[in-house]
Amino acid sequence: MNLTELSFPTLCFYLCAAITVAAALGVITAKNPVHAVLSLVLAFFSSGMIWLLLQAEFLAISIVLIYIGVVMVLFLFVVMMVDINAARLRDGFWRYLPVGLVVAGVMVAEMALVLNGRYFGLAAVPAPEPAAADFSNVKMLAHLLYTEYAYAFELAALILTVGLIAAVMLTFNKRVGSKRVDPADQVAVKARDRLVMHSIPAEKEPVVEPVTDGSAEVRS
Repeated sequence: MNLTELSFPTLCFYLCAAITVAAALGVITAKNPVHAVLSLVLAFFSSGMIWLLLQAEFLAISIVLIYIGVVMVLFLFVVMMVDINAARLRDGFWRYLPVGLVVAGVMVAEMALVLNGRYFGLAAVPAPEPAAADFSNVKMLAHLLYTEYAYAFELAALILTVGLIAAVMLTFNKRVGSKRVDPADQVAVKARDRLVMHSIPAEKEPVVEPVTDGSAEVRS
């Protein structure tokens, strides 16, 4: 392929793809967890630029605002606040390295077979046609989600809900010295158990009144 024949969008694609791959390698090779998170932010941002080149502006903005602006910033704060023992994380690295290399080799081979096939070549996947002036990515995405992919969309929402409930339930593990409230006991409580009335007889303090001979007389 002659570099002089490449168009500007193609050059931008290769540049963003190279930055994404380099940032992804930085995520798994960085020794400092903060550097790994920052490399992941760069990988997400470069992926958003690739979505933008594919005329998917909504997905590009979503990956920048949601993943970088919310998720990755939260990860960065957690990593900076939690005292991570880097030496302990590296324990067993060389022991599991052969298995990791085998798995990585299989994944690379599968990706090479798929991308070099006749269904994913440049001739089979041409550049998208320019969209009309009134074309809306949000409208098209919503139409596809709630028509052709409605069941898949609902299934993904259900899986995310189950994951959220599981994450909440993991925090209720019984730990020594921690106080917890059982929701079942709160629901089963009765109104009469919250307030108990006791009948206490009234008591009157004795009154001391002086008399004329200098002594005191006590009256109840």
